[in-house]
Parts: sequence; structure tokens; C-alpha cells
Amino acid sequence: MFYLVYDILLALLAPFIFLYQFYRSLKRGRGVSGFAERFGLIDAERLAPLGGREVIWIHAVSVGETQAAKPLLKALKDRFPGMRLVLSTVTETGREVAEKIAEVDLCIYFPFDHGFAVRGALRRIKPSLVVIVETEIWPNFIRYARKGGAPVVLANGRISDRSFPRYLKLKGLFGPVLAGVDAFCMQSAEDARRISAIGAPQERVFAAGNLKYDIAARILSVQERNAARNRYLIPPGMPVVVAASTHPGEEEAVIAAYRTLLAEGRSLFLILVPRHPERAGAVSELLSRAGFPHGLRSRLSDRSATFGPGEVLIVDTIGELMALYGAADLAFVGGSLVPVGGHNILEPASLGLAMVFGPHMHNFRESAALILERGGALQISEKGELAAALRALLEDAEKRGEIGRRGASILEENSGATARHIGVISDLQRARSQDEE
Repeated sequence: MFYLVYDILLALLAPFIFLYQFYRSLKRGRGVSGFAERFGLIDAERLAPLGGREVIWIHAVSVGETQAAKPLLKALKDRFPGMRLVLSTVTETGREVAEKIAEVDLCIYFPFDHGFAVRGALRRIKPSLVVIVETEIWPNFIRYARKGGAPVVLANGRISDRSFPRYLKLKGLFGPVLAGVDAFCMQSAEDARRISAIGAPQERVFAAGNLKYDIAARILSVQERNAARNRYLIPPGMPVVVAASTHPGEEEAVIAAYRTLLAEGRSLFLILVPRHPERAGAVSELLSRAGFPHGLRSRLSDRSATFGPGEVLIVDTIGELMALYGAADLAFVGGSLVPVGGHNILEPASLGLAMVFGPHMHNFRESAALILERGGALQISEKGELAAALRALLEDAEKRGEIGRRGASILEENSGATARHIGVISDLQRARSQDEE
């Protein structure tokens, strides 16, 4: 009954989804093939890299999930060298990151959860295994993947504080869908408890750890940081602050803090990285109104001189955040001064970079709590505290270095999630092979 009602609702929404996606595909340059892929239609020529081999289909919604999946993708390629890896995303930015991952044989847009679209995509890809990164529960996709004989694994799963009460209310609906998942590799014991509470069979649930901890921790030398700065036309001796993954309402706070610090006579440079690159124009307008000279990352090749103190680099590209962290002395991680839930704080920690973030970290509650407990970051409670927090780190190089080292040590001590995920997946593959025999 659940699937009948679900399919009827999707059918009613289909005309609106079709028109919206057609508009989005034209506006964002997906082209006809990208539009078709969302309805399960994949060009035969694009399937050529699969070469008739067995396929593992990994789904990651956007940039964050795709970045998190990198260590798992490498491990899957090492563990199953004869299999091809297909990586699907929903967003254009996720697709751009995915296409740069060497282990991936084919990148596609994830199909809508209409039965015809899902069946069409599965018929063309023919996966032997499906891995869904984080908590992307698509009833028809899971249902038809299982019908086709592919085990389904939820990887790096988490249930946020905000979504858990909603899931509990709909427990009766989620039960049949979760029964179609063969293994739930959750980020923490609390996430494991929550997924079980909303209907996942307990014997299939594992606290496998957070894949994002499996970033190689490495504190960069002065020479490496200077080389990174040279790439972005930043003079080597100037303190650099990167404001990463910022949202509306945060850029204003960052600009205000930057103004305050410059007014104190500091030689300082700011890199501003909006979470969504298409917002670069709006950020540029903010800086123009505030009187700050600035340039776009995409137009660096047009510059004939390096940046100077008091200027700003706006990053309107994707896939460069780690390189930008490598060019900085300290970081502010966005999505945390506004109620978004925060963004990945493990990436700057992996490079030994001292960081500041705000109070809204519910999407990264475990890693934020651990980093704060160990003294690997500073947390502020509101926007007006940003300048003081940055000042404290800029004025004390020893403290800045110690905070960075503590952050890096957390990754070294909490790695191993990839190996635990691969262990669960390998057991499923062995069981599948035995069943086929």
C-alpha cells in the first residue's frame, strides 16, 4: 500500500518536476543528456567505460557527500579492482567534483524516484552493489535495486537532531523501505541507535565511524603554504584568513570583522568562499558597497599583480577548498553563524589549521564536540564575537599552532571508518557470491 500511494503522489508531481528540471537543465548548462539522466535515460556511448564489467553504484548528493566518499571510493577500487565504479550526484557542483575523482569510471545524475526512471537507470547500469552515502532514502531506488539482485548499503549514515523527530513520526512508513537496505554503516553509536529506532533491522546496523575522519592529516610547512599562496597571487608574508562555505548573513559578519581587524593597523588578506559559487556576484556587491577591492578566483589569470593587504579573493569555483586552506593561517567555517548546521570542520583540521565556527553545528555535532573537547578550534556564540576570536588567533602564533596540531591529532586517532565500511561491504559480497553458487 505504501508504494502504491507513493507512486500516485510522484505521478501527480511528475509534470511539475519535468518542467522544473527542463528549466534547471537549460539554466545550469546540463544539456540534453544531463536532463535525460534524471529520467533514467543514459546514452549508450557514455556506458562504454563500464565495458560489461560488474558495477558498484555509489550515490552522493552533492559536494560534501562526494568529498566524504573519496576514501571509500579508493578503498572500493583497491578491494574490487575488477569492478567498475559509477558515481551519481544530484547537483551540478557535486558532479564537477565527482568527475575529478580518478577511481570513478562513470559520473551520472541520479534519477528521480519515479519507478520508470529508476528501472531505466538500473537496467542500463546493472549494478552488483549499491552504496548510498549518508541518509538518502529513496524508496523506489532501494526497492528496484534489491529486486535486481544488488545489495544496498547505507554508508556514512547519520540522522540529524532536526530530522530524527520527523522520522520517528513516520516510522510506520519508513519500516518497509529500511527493510530493503542490507547494511547501515552509521557514523556514530547515536546515529546507529536512531536508525534502529525508526525501523532499521538492528542486526544490519553498524557504528562504522565517519568517513570524513579518514583524511590524511598533515601539517603543512611554511614552504608549502607559500607555494599555495603563490598559486592564488597572495604575497608569502601576509597573514591570510579563509572564510569557507559561507551563507547569506555570514558574509556580512565576516566583512565587518575584517574591517575591524584592518582598522587596528593589521596587514591582512581575506579569502571568501561562498558555499554556493553562483552567489559570488552577490558577495562581490557586498564588498563593493563596503569599499573593499576584490577579485574573482575564475579571473586570476587576468591579473598582472599580486593582491595586497586589505583586499579580498572571492572563490567562484569548486573543488579547491583544501588548496585554499593550505594557503591560509586560520579559518572561519561557515553555515555555523546562521542556522544551517555547519560544514566540514575536519578538512581544515587535517592540515593543522586553527579555526573558528559559530553555535549552529548540529549537522556535525559529534566532530564539533570532539574538536572542542580537545581544544582543536574556537567556537563563538554570535556574529559580533568573530573579530575577537580571529584577533586572538592572529596575535598568538604559538596558540594558533597548538590548536592546529590538536585538530590534526583528532583525525589520526579517529581514522579507520573506511576499513570498517569495506569490511561490511566485503561480507555482503561474499554472501551474495555464495547465494549465487
